[in-house]
Amino acid sequence: MSTATNSFACRATLKSGAKSYTIFRLPALEAKGFNLSRLPFSLKILLENLLRREDGVNVTADDIAFLANWDAKAEPSREIAYMPARVLMQDFTGVPAIVDLAAMRDAIKTLGGDPERVNPLIPAELVIDHSVQVDEFGTPQAYDANSFLEFQRNRERYAFLKWGQTAFRNFSAVPPGMGICHQVNLEYLARVVFTTDESGELLAYPDTLVGTDSHTTMINGLGVLGWGVGGIEAEAAMLGQAVSMLVPQVVGYKLTGKLREGATATDLVLTVTQALRKLGVVGKFVEFYGEGITQLPLADRATISNMAPEYGATCGIFPVDAETLRYLRLTGRSEEQIALVEAYYKEQGLFHAPGAPEAEYTQTLELDLATVEPSVAGPKRPQDRVLLRDTAASFQQQLPSLLAPTAKPLGSRTAEAWSRETAVTDASAATAVAEVGPLHVTTTVKERFNVDPDKYLDHGSVVIAAITSCTNTSNPSVMVAAGILAKKAVEKGLSVPPWVKTSLAPGSRVVTDYYEKSGLLPYLEKLRFNVVGYGCTTCIGNSGPLPEDVSSTINEHGLVAVSVLSGNRNFEGRVNVDVRANYLMSPPLVVAYALAGKIGHNFDADPLGNDQNGQPVFLKDIWPTQAEVAAAIEKGISSEGFRREYAHVSDGDANWQGLSFPTGNTYQWEPDSTYIRKAPYFDGITREPAPITDILNARVLAVLGDSVTTDHISPAGNIKASGPAGKYLTEHGVKNADFNSYGSRRGNHETMVRGTFANVRLRNKLAPGTEGGVTRLLPEGEQMSIFDASVKYAERNVPLVILAGKEYGSGSSRDWAAKGPNLLGVKAVIAESFERIHRSNLVGMGILPLQFEDGQNVESLGLTGEETYDFAGLTTLLADKFANGRTLKVKAKAADGSVKELTAKVRIDTPQEIEYYQHGGILQYVLRQLAAK
Repeated sequence: MSTATNSFACRATLKSGAKSYTIFRLPALEAKGFNLSRLPFSLKILLENLLRREDGVNVTADDIAFLANWDAKAEPSREIAYMPARVLMQDFTGVPAIVDLAAMRDAIKTLGGDPERVNPLIPAELVIDHSVQVDEFGTPQAYDANSFLEFQRNRERYAFLKWGQTAFRNFSAVPPGMGICHQVNLEYLARVVFTTDESGELLAYPDTLVGTDSHTTMINGLGVLGWGVGGIEAEAAMLGQAVSMLVPQVVGYKLTGKLREGATATDLVLTVTQALRKLGVVGKFVEFYGEGITQLPLADRATISNMAPEYGATCGIFPVDAETLRYLRLTGRSEEQIALVEAYYKEQGLFHAPGAPEAEYTQTLELDLATVEPSVAGPKRPQDRVLLRDTAASFQQQLPSLLAPTAKPLGSRTAEAWSRETAVTDASAATAVAEVGPLHVTTTVKERFNVDPDKYLDHGSVVIAAITSCTNTSNPSVMVAAGILAKKAVEKGLSVPPWVKTSLAPGSRVVTDYYEKSGLLPYLEKLRFNVVGYGCTTCIGNSGPLPEDVSSTINEHGLVAVSVLSGNRNFEGRVNVDVRANYLMSPPLVVAYALAGKIGHNFDADPLGNDQNGQPVFLKDIWPTQAEVAAAIEKGISSEGFRREYAHVSDGDANWQGLSFPTGNTYQWEPDSTYIRKAPYFDGITREPAPITDILNARVLAVLGDSVTTDHISPAGNIKASGPAGKYLTEHGVKNADFNSYGSRRGNHETMVRGTFANVRLRNKLAPGTEGGVTRLLPEGEQMSIFDASVKYAERNVPLVILAGKEYGSGSSRDWAAKGPNLLGVKAVIAESFERIHRSNLVGMGILPLQFEDGQNVESLGLTGEETYDFAGLTTLLADKFANGRTLKVKAKAADGSVKELTAKVRIDTPQEIEYYQHGGILQYVLRQLAAK
């Protein structure tokens, strides 16, 4: 950085406190004739990144001038090299990333290089947050029991991460039980202004990052530019590779007014998500502006930014302003750091003040916050917002499409009315579970409450109610609202039906601190919302098993059971394999639906129960006011609470501290491990890549519809004993109870490849009438699992292809959604459109992403998936770097000899991606570069 070319004379000194910092001043460009006042905030951050890194090769003066002269209406056409200040990881994606780095250390030795060259060059911060599962719930012992099980299941993974901390420079891990990575990032890790010492020179520049999780965008609420990438891209960034990106279009979202009484930040973000999805912002930046942002606490901004993946944007950013400084002070950042943030952003002309001139945007939307109404989103997608008052009717309308293939007709069962007055109290809630024996420590509803769920469950019964996810647990206003609602409900004598699996999983320990100080925690616990863990639970699919009698009732009758959660993801098969309908909502609404026990409850007309005097109690009677929420926040939240909880965040508990781990600069792989296996991507690697060849006589592995998410592609959640992955684990001596989750086994490619496309809700049109990872082996037509078919195709040396619809690969930024297909033998994917991160991940794993011409799809072209496919001319296209266009002729040959020819757009979007593809993937490219040094 200190050797930047500095063509625009932007290098300067900034004094803050007793220190002097070298900075690269954006206002200096104004003196050169560039009008930066019209640039969006987010692009100014990118512009500083280029100024500081100008070297005449990777970043040129022309790159800087192009960005400074950004044309808001132009289609993205120019690539820039962006280098984030740091990388953020969670353990589901972080473990395979460190596995890859460990395998690269082995591989570089075979190429004659030094293993120490494989080392993060920028800070890589990992928070272990995705492995805690909700086994025990609704008891005072839930946290201890789930923590015990977490370590019991994941000891090998955690020992591997502790090895990584000692083996790699610039790598640190926050131990389990501390919180969710995005909330820990918001409350503790983020600097807003980053500083580094380079040869005695102190540089200051914007804190920027990429993260191995889609919801990295949460930090945009703090004015920090960051977004989610696949693990493979993050690994490349750690190893010094710039993120190649097209200069994006920027959508401006103007906010005015103020949220009215009864509306929450969650209702706001669901409204924003729906509007932006409708507009179409995939691949674009979204920037919030207008007088309304001054009415939003920073936690509300972070809630909106968190869900950028749900509205499809690369990021959803707010500017740095006085509210940013207030939040930094509240969360216990040092006064020295806060002063630097203020001085730096004001010096750079980046500090937002009311009345400042508005930037130019590619498109704009506007929302009056006062029009936001209570809402939920579901039953399958975050963008499918439904007004609270319409939810019951919406569920009935959606029900036919949610039914299992074996479900009985609607109305075949009539649930008896459950009486809270006669129900047995939860006497067994205090059952001792400290001495954890079996892995699943929860009892049946019949055992615990003397209530038979078979008498009461019906379509629409709420069986999971989870206050979960960084989206909302980072927001004190909605969390406190949930606590106040619980308090009022308990005081009215209301209770939660026995069949509802309740959980409270805060994103940081600060939440429990302010719940205790405000006196609200006992009321949540009275409704069985006990703390089950500090991590990403229900939202990621770690909801744990339902009580056996609830599960058996659902499956016996083919019921469409419901989960309600304060999260950001509700895709099919994600939350729980027994639950077909999932609704996102605010934490207080989670409590309200838990009390109601069914998604079809009409909160306006139907009471939640009767109080001690026999009077009906409606939701309006217990809904907290904004004044009540503000008073509780004032009572419970302080800077001292944040400082105390984060003072020892890196220490971990006794389990973590006592964990033994291997040493050495290369990892000693255990050949029989079912958790950590040496990544196979570098097997047989040579110093030069093999020439690219055309893909000929490929067979279709799956024909998929619209909105196929990375949840459908990449394994997540529970591992079915009857599936290929379950059989593999059984063959390796793992008991069913010890399967853990797919996410926890992402460091073992053998498990993961067997779970690829194995989602229980996947529907492959090549195997009509089936659900799950099923296909037909061609040309025979024999039905089998997708994994078993891939093995047979591999034996025949047959390359594979996927046909798909719109928004292929939406959802989480899962690198295994690309790694898995790669190991199955998939060479190309033809889709109507791709989600941003997944497309780049496919290229990063050497898979060719192709896009149908506008208006064309599998159906319109009359494709069945039974054809063989030739992708000819690819070699020529790549050799001339798309100089003659980006389209490829694809031939589909039917069994009768007829041929259909279609034209597809090659979605290798940047020159750097051509290099990655030619090397067989981004990691192979980086490894060869390191070995050549």
